[in-house]
Amino acid sequence: MSVVSGDRVFSFMTRDNLCFITQTESKYSKRLAFQYLDDIADVLTEELTKEFGNQWRGEVDQTARPFRFIQYDPIIQRKQREYRDITQQQQGSKSRLNEDLTEIQSIMRKNIDEILNRGEKLDHVSSISDELKKKSKDFKWGTKKLTLQAQLQQFGPMIVGMAIVLIVIYVKIFHIGF
Repeated sequence: MSVVSGDRVFSFMTRDNLCFITQTESKYSKRLAFQYLDDIADVLTEELTKEFGNQWRGEVDQTARPFRFIQYDPIIQRKQREYRDITQQQQGSKSRLNEDLTEIQSIMRKNIDEILNRGEKLDHVSSISDELKKKSKDFKWGTKKLTLQAQLQQFGPMIVGMAIVLIVIYVKIFHIGF
């Protein structure tokens, strides 16, 4: 919950019967304020559990003096610095964001130009691949022809020799005269 008082905002939350409160300027992000409170609650609960175990709630309930847990102040201060740095980074990041957006825009234009050039190159590659398909069909026919010629050269003399031997045997057996 948040309460606005002039140019200040008091944000608070409760967890495990503990109340966490912070005061910020009205222009400070409410989301970050509650995230800060949530982080503080996590860290303090963790530290209390380390120091007192599961009985830390009883230790907190029995506390009689006001600054009993002041030893946790450095942890809270560290978290506070982290969130102060976040807001300073956000203010500086707006100008960097604009610069980055301009740079991204120029890069995107360059990429689009390259893609258009690739389209032209792809058309050229497509025509080359069509030519290669035609030539590969011609090459396939040529290889079949060469394979047939090689087989004829290899087996042709044997076939002719066998044919002559068979004719001679046929003539001898049937006494056919020429």
